Amino acid sequence: MALLLMPVNWGIEASKWQFLVKSIQPVAFSKAYKAIFVGQAIAFNAPNRVGESAGRAVYLEEGNRLRGVALSVIGSLSQIMITLVMGFVALIYLRLHLIDKGYLLEGIPAAWVDGFIVVMALILALFIPAYFRLSWLVKRLEKIPFIARHRFFVQKLEDLNGKQLVQLLGLSAARYLVFVVQYMLLLAVFEVHIAWTDAAALVGVLFLVLAVVPTIALAELGFRGKLSIELFGLLSPNALGIIATATGIWIINLIVPAIIGTLFILGIRIFRNK
Repeated sequence: MALLLMPVNWGIEASKWQFLVKSIQPVAFSKAYKAIFVGQAIAFNAPNRVGESAGRAVYLEEGNRLRGVALSVIGSLSQIMITLVMGFVALIYLRLHLIDKGYLLEGIPAAWVDGFIVVMALILALFIPAYFRLSWLVKRLEKIPFIARHRFFVQKLEDLNGKQLVQLLGLSAARYLVFVVQYMLLLAVFEVHIAWTDAAALVGVLFLVLAVVPTIALAELGFRGKLSIELFGLLSPNALGIIATATGIWIINLIVPAIIGTLFILGIRIFRNK
């Protein structure tokens, strides 16, 4: 089931990208799907996969590629916002229901967790209004001379209205739900027995930290494994199962899509050479 959810996950992301770029170039869903995998392949060795947007632009016409990158960034921002909001809620749950009961993160005082909650609240207080006032923000940024000279590449961002931004958040929330379900399925497979509410909260905090700390996909596995043991180890002694779950998610959601994307890149090169 976790494996079957992988194409669902990237299918939702393909729909997001298709939705975003339709204002500059209509893209068939099959092509959007390929673009998502190519983005994963190109972003594999970039910090926090920042190269995704550039990879997807390969499937746009030459004059639309930079505009497509700018629009793709908004899709990534919507996903980050969902991750931050859900992670913030999960962190509060962790603080109230686990840390107060005596489950303490190794080497991290409860006061540090409280401080992180305050910092996240401040970040969200700035991030959420900025996201929903994107058009206003872009118009202000266009007054900067450098951006004004390249206005053509960002002007489509002004056309994104509140309804469209909410739709993007809805698709991002659906992806986030798929991620959480995949994680909980693999926890069950590897016999990491944790109540589903606690598991969902721990997954939310895990995703929050992964979003905040810069890593590259190749090095992420070690960090993800260590962090998973620290978090899930609060409620389960099954360290091997926790590591196996983290590795399984890494393979399903990062390695397999990157391999598929690499095959598509090779196909593009062969086609262009011919």
